[in-house]
Amino acid sequence: MRQPGWVRVGAGLVPAGALSVPSDAVNDERRSPDLSAPRRIPEATVLRLPIYQRILAELVRAGSRTVSSEQLAELARVNAAKVRKDLSLLGSFGTRGSGYDPEFLIAQIDRALGVDENWSVAMVGIGNLGRALTNSAGFASRGCQVTSLFDVDPAVVGEEIRGMRVRHMDEIASLRAPERPDIGVITTPGWAAQGVADLLVRAGVTSLLNFAPRVLNVPPTVHLRYVDLSIELQVLGFYRVRAEEPGGDGVHAPMMRSVGLSQGPELA
Repeated sequence: MRQPGWVRVGAGLVPAGALSVPSDAVNDERRSPDLSAPRRIPEATVLRLPIYQRILAELVRAGSRTVSSEQLAELARVNAAKVRKDLSLLGSFGTRGSGYDPEFLIAQIDRALGVDENWSVAMVGIGNLGRALTNSAGFASRGCQVTSLFDVDPAVVGEEIRGMRVRHMDEIASLRAPERPDIGVITTPGWAAQGVADLLVRAGVTSLLNFAPRVLNVPPTVHLRYVDLSIELQVLGFYRVRAEEPGGDGVHAPMMRSVGLSQGPELA
């Protein structure tokens, strides 16, 4: 079975949007001298690709037929050299003096991000957040499909949502290979999150997205990402404080940042 995830980083796959805990798959790729291996895309680049994709989509909707690296850099709040380097890792698409075809570039970024795949998602924790994510069209539009729901609340287990029956969390341990999700999304309270992660990992799930306010321990072969809105509010608070300091009028946060935590080194 293909190792699940959302985007390819070296020999591994990770979902886009928040910071990930580095895996041995990524580290092994850095050490590998095998020239026939896929070109490694740094994680910092992976995190910028969805930003470029959204900007390009807006430009296409506005009728743009070409875009320069300088224009894309200005909108993404990075420098043009970084944009060119990021896109060069996907292939040679631009024409000197003419820029990039935004629609073609979107297709190449979507391919790199795995949007053309069909990743199955298990939602564990069917409270308000779990229900909202299950009913969101965002998953399907980005190459993911919620295929299974799990909870422990007797009032919720057995309920049908979007044609799927909510199953008891204990059933995760007995999932057969055809039922095994590519990605596990944890939307439980913080105290329950580690146990859910352990269940999913034992079931063979190697890509986890954690919304619970808890730092999890997983094997290094598991790609783990966090989404914590309280952290983002704290980051915004930091920039507000800096902006209100004397001489801080020009301080601003990047237009889009990944949401979450990382146990790895600081991203470039």
